[in-house]
Amino acid sequence: MSNISFDFSGERILITGASRGIGYGIAEAFARAGADLILLAESDDIFGAAKRLSERAAGQVQAVKCDIADPRAVARELNDLDRVDVLVNNAGLELITPLADMSASTEAAFRRIFDINLLGTYYVTRAVVPKMEEGARILFTASIWSRVSVPEFGAYCASKHAVLGLMRSLAGELGPKGIRVNAVCPGWVRTEASMRSLREMSSRTRRREEDLLAEITGNQVFSGLLEPDDVAPFYLYLASDAAANMTGQALMADRGEVMA
Repeated sequence: MSNISFDFSGERILITGASRGIGYGIAEAFARAGADLILLAESDDIFGAAKRLSERAAGQVQAVKCDIADPRAVARELNDLDRVDVLVNNAGLELITPLADMSASTEAAFRRIFDINLLGTYYVTRAVVPKMEEGARILFTASIWSRVSVPEFGAYCASKHAVLGLMRSLAGELGPKGIRVNAVCPGWVRTEASMRSLREMSSRTRRREEDLLAEITGNQVFSGLLEPDDVAPFYLYLASDAAANMTGQALMADRGEVMA
C-alpha cells in the first residue's frame, strides 16, 4: 500500500465495477482520502461493498445497481445526480474468446465484452459529463492488453484498445470544458477475473497455473503479482492536482511488463 496521501474531502467520486477487485480497491483508496463515493455495479454485491466502506469512510457512500450495457438503465439511475467531480470508468468483463470456437456462447461472450467494456463505458460517460463542472476528471481502466495483446482474448484486447481510443478522443473533446481525461493500464492484478483467466489458460494449454503465473510475472521488471491496493494510487494521482497538466495519457501500472 502506498504511503502517499491525497485529500479528496468534499469531492464526489463515481466508480463503476466497484463491488470487487480493482474497483473496490480504488473505492477504498478514495474513501481513505475523504471522498464521497457513488459505487456502481450490476450485481447485488455492490450493496455489501458500500456497507463495508461506509462503516469506516469519512465521507458518504452510495450504492447503485445498474447494468451499464443498458443505456436506459444508465440514464435512469444516474439522472438524479447533481454533481460528479471524478468518474472512474472501471467496470469491465474479461473472458477468453478463441476465434476457432464457433459456439453461440463464445459469440455471445464476445458481444457482451464489447457491450460492457466499450458501449457501457460510453453510456456512463455520456450520462455523467453533464453533471461535471470545469476541473472535473474522467479516468478509464484500460489494461496492458490495451497496448499489447495475447492469443484467444481477442474481444477483451480489442475492447481495451478501443477504450484507449475513446479516452484520447474525449480528452480532446472535453479539454475545452476544463475536464481532464486519462487512463490507467494495470498489468496482472490478483482479482477474481484475472485468476479465472489464469485457470482457463491452464485448462486450454494443459500447463500448471503456477507455471503460467511464474512465466507471466517473469516478464515484469519487478517480480510478484500486483494487488488492487498497488494499482489504486495511480487513480488518485490522476484525479489529484498533481496531474493538473495531464490529459489524454495512459499510465502503465504493471511493474515494468510493458515499456511505454
